[in-house]
Amino acid sequence: MQKERAKERAAHYAASLVEDGMVVGLGSGSTAELAVRALGERVRTGLRIVGVPTSRRTAALARRMGLKLCDPESVDRVDLAIDGADEVEERSLALLKGRGGALVREKLVARAAQRLVIVVDETKLVPCLGARSPVPVEVVPFGWFWCAQWLKELGGQPTLRRRPNGRPYRSDNGNLILDVQFGQIEEPERLDALVKRLPGVVDHGLFLHLADTVVVGSVNDVRVLRRSAN
Repeated sequence: MQKERAKERAAHYAASLVEDGMVVGLGSGSTAELAVRALGERVRTGLRIVGVPTSRRTAALARRMGLKLCDPESVDRVDLAIDGADEVEERSLALLKGRGGALVREKLVARAAQRLVIVVDETKLVPCLGARSPVPVEVVPFGWFWCAQWLKELGGQPTLRRRPNGRPYRSDNGNLILDVQFGQIEEPERLDALVKRLPGVVDHGLFLHLADTVVVGSVNDVRVLRRSAN
């Protein structure tokens, strides 16, 4: 309950940063959905925005909340994107994302956004990425097992993500996801480049140099972290 309250506090703060007339990227996952609900409350009181959802689930929720949505190709900018994260390296604001399976679309929207605001509770802050969570890697279905072998050669321990019924999980793009344990990632930029270089890899969950602001919620307050200009 306390963790949920912390997430709600951070989500409402992030939603308050949205201004009238903005094109807003809408992230995926439980914390991002709280921000979508908070935006829905503001829309009902007169806020006019257009949302670009990063998953089908987010799109369905946003429609229920009364948000106007658009496809990425119909807008030439995203003013601000709000999303969650599985891990945040507090020093650099580097992120690990993808537990919800929408990492490719999330990264596209994050890169297109003039400002990326990440919403988390205190438990998501880590001294080094990979300390708690695997790196999700989205791969095309054809030859996915080869991708898994190549990820092993990079020092990872890949596991094919499956649904509760045992069937392979499919992203909204129709691809598979390998959750790869690398342990603490001392050189995220190097790993970023090596994984992206593998044939069959669509993208991965390392989000580097993308977050401008991280809103960290606790039971009693909100702390705002901003990326250094350096």
